[in-house]
Amino acid sequence: MGGGFGGLYAARKLGGAPADVTLVDRRNFHVFQPLLYQVATGGLSPGDISAALRWIVRRQRNTTVWLDDAVGLDAARRALALADGCELEYDTLIVATGVTHHYFGHDEWERDAPGLKTLEDATEIRSRVLRAFEAAEREPETALEEGWLTFVIVGAGPTGVELAGAIAELARDTMRRDFRAIDPSTARVILIEGADRVLPHYPASLSERARRSLERLGVTVRTGAMVTDLDERHVVVGTGEDAIDLATRTVLWAAGVGASPFAAALAEATGAERDRAGRLVVEPDLTIAGHPEIFVIGDLALFTHQTGKPLPGVAPVAIQQGRYAAHAIRRRLSGKDVEAFHYFNKGELATIGRAAAVANFGRLRFSGYPAWLLWLFVHLMYLVGFENRLLVFVQWAWSYVTRHRGTRLIAHGWRGEDG
Repeated sequence: MGGGFGGLYAARKLGGAPADVTLVDRRNFHVFQPLLYQVATGGLSPGDISAALRWIVRRQRNTTVWLDDAVGLDAARRALALADGCELEYDTLIVATGVTHHYFGHDEWERDAPGLKTLEDATEIRSRVLRAFEAAEREPETALEEGWLTFVIVGAGPTGVELAGAIAELARDTMRRDFRAIDPSTARVILIEGADRVLPHYPASLSERARRSLERLGVTVRTGAMVTDLDERHVVVGTGEDAIDLATRTVLWAAGVGASPFAAALAEATGAERDRAGRLVVEPDLTIAGHPEIFVIGDLALFTHQTGKPLPGVAPVAIQQGRYAAHAIRRRLSGKDVEAFHYFNKGELATIGRAAAVANFGRLRFSGYPAWLLWLFVHLMYLVGFENRLLVFVQWAWSYVTRHRGTRLIAHGWRGEDG
């Protein structure tokens, strides 16, 4: 279940195994999530970071792709209930349905503060950002007061940092000569983080370098700050006399994640334990307690057996867990024992903007241009398909030379005051 990093890499690893493999996803394509922010800010097209699932597994004669979604589970009968009313029986189930946005009890905020998990999210965010500049062009005298040129990003993890840097570059470099009545470079980009620093899971030294890079781009960074209210015109940070009311028409959410809807059905059917975000607690071999036939991998899995802390919700974790689940199935089919999963941390990378990034490889930590080049190389290598890598490389090279972002399309049409 799931055609993201975990599910896709598990399916590919099972190619040629003595088993029938069915890959089920609600969409017919795999999307490279780490580059969604580039689609959201006009740097890349959706097709550049996605590939059809059937094309990816076309040479695997034992693999079938179903376009559907799981809505329930009969664990005793080992059968999935699908959204179209059909059932899909299994001997072994790999659940890699990922996570969605989490608004900490304020689900009503989702309408005015979209998150970034899917291609649809990316094109919606791109449209909102570009519409804000278009509205400011028509109301130049009140653009700042009305919040059209104020962009607020909530959450300063990698996604929030990347979005803030990209929007700042979009305003100050790419669009600075596109308008007649406004100066896009006067736009304010505000990054809000509840922790005491940006990239809180990175070493403090790299967090500080990332902050300085953001500020050089003109991003206002507010740490130790919590959003307490928001709507289509305002964001309130803090409470009481210390509360700050920011006028803004564009709020982007990068502050938290919650489990996919299928997680609740899976927990009810198996009795699996869940954490506050809805993730499922797994055994050392990534299975659910009492159900060795069900693997849970990727962002949906709460795996603490290695360090006592949950593994981060990043692509390398999902990829390694997908490969492990496939390896475990192959060993079972051969009558061999399965060792516990062990995550090998190859390092962490986050980009802030043009020629600016941070890299953490344990004792080796660096930033700036070398980290940015490494970030480019790693992301190109993980893209599925040679054509995708070539297209992205060409567009990145052109963007670096010209500071141009060629996919500045408002895909969802004009939206008036009634939304």
